[in-house]
Amino acid sequence: MKRIFLMLSCFTLVLASYAQKEKAQAYIDTYKDVAIAEMLRGGVPASITLAQGMLESGYGESDLCKKSNNHFGIKCKENWTGEKVYHDDDARGECFRAYPTAADSYKDHSDFLKTREWYAFLFKLDPTDYEGWAKGLKKAGYATEKDYPKRLMDIINSYNLQQYTLLALQQKDGGMPNNEVAVTSTPIPMPVADSVKMVDQEKEATDTAETVITVKTKDTVAVKKSKYAEGILTINHTKATYAKEGISLLSLANQFGITLSKLVEFNDMKEMDVLDMDRLIFVERKMKKGATDFHIAEDGESLYDICQSEGVQLESLMLYNKLNKESKLAKGQKIYLRPVIAVKPTK
Repeated sequence: MKRIFLMLSCFTLVLASYAQKEKAQAYIDTYKDVAIAEMLRGGVPASITLAQGMLESGYGESDLCKKSNNHFGIKCKENWTGEKVYHDDDARGECFRAYPTAADSYKDHSDFLKTREWYAFLFKLDPTDYEGWAKGLKKAGYATEKDYPKRLMDIINSYNLQQYTLLALQQKDGGMPNNEVAVTSTPIPMPVADSVKMVDQEKEATDTAETVITVKTKDTVAVKKSKYAEGILTINHTKATYAKEGISLLSLANQFGITLSKLVEFNDMKEMDVLDMDRLIFVERKMKKGATDFHIAEDGESLYDICQSEGVQLESLMLYNKLNKESKLAKGQKIYLRPVIAVKPTK
C-alpha cells in the first residue's frame, strides 16, 4: 500500500512539473517577441523581461495579471495617472497599475526601469549579463524576496531565455531581419552617467566615501562621519536620500514628486518647514518588515533612529518589540525588525 501511495505521489509531482513547463512555454511563445521589441526600444535584456514577467505574473495566471494585464507587479506610485486596481500584497488593498493590453504592461516595465535613476547602473551592464541584471534589480529595490535573483536566473536557465537576448542583439546589429517584430517607438535616452549616484546600501559602509556631518545635541556640537553618501539610496528596498539641515521639506517633496504630507508620513516625523538637522529622508513608504530579523541597538540610539536606518515603519517596530516611540533602549538591546514567532515547547 505504501508503495502504491509513493508511486501515485511521484506521478502527481511529474504531472505538476509537466503542467508548469507547459504553462511556462506557452507564456514564452506568447510574449517573446514583445520582450525582444522592448529590448530594442528600451534596452532591458529580453531574458530579464521574460523571466520577470513569468515570475511576477505566475506565467500569466495570477489574479493581478488577469484583472489588469499587469505582468510585472508594478504599483501605482505617486505619478501614475492611468487605470488602477487594488490587490493585497505587502499590505491590504495596495494600488497597482492596470493596462489595456499585455503589450502596454511590457512597455511600462521598460519605461519604469529606464526613467528611474536608481536603476540607471543596470543599463551600463552588458545586456548578456543576466546574472548582473538579476542581482542588480534586487539591490535597487525591485523586489523584497531574498532569493529574487536566484529565482530569475533559474527561470532564464531552465527555459534558455538568453537566446531571446542574443536574438535581439543580432537584430540590432543587422545580423538578421526583424520580420516578426515592428519597433516604431522612439528609444528612451540613457541618463547622463555623471548625474546618477546609485548606492548599494549593503556595501556602502566599506565601498563609498563617508560624508562629514555636524550633529547637534542640547549641550554640545559634535562632528562625526555619516555612512550615507549623497544621491539616491536604497534601504530595505525603499528609496531615500540624505538631506542636509536647513533644506525646505516642501522643496524636497516637490523634487521627488510627492506631497509634503506624504513625505512627513513616510518618515514618521512631525511636519516642519525646514529640516532641523541632517536626516535620512525616505521618498517612498518604508517596509513593514526589515531586511534582517533584528537590529542590535547602539549607545544612545532610539527606536526612531532604528526605524530610519533599517527602513522599517515605526509603528511596526513598536508592535514587534512591545515598545513606544519614547522607550529608552539599552546598548546591545535586540530590536526585532520582523514579527516574533512564538515557539511552542515540546513535551
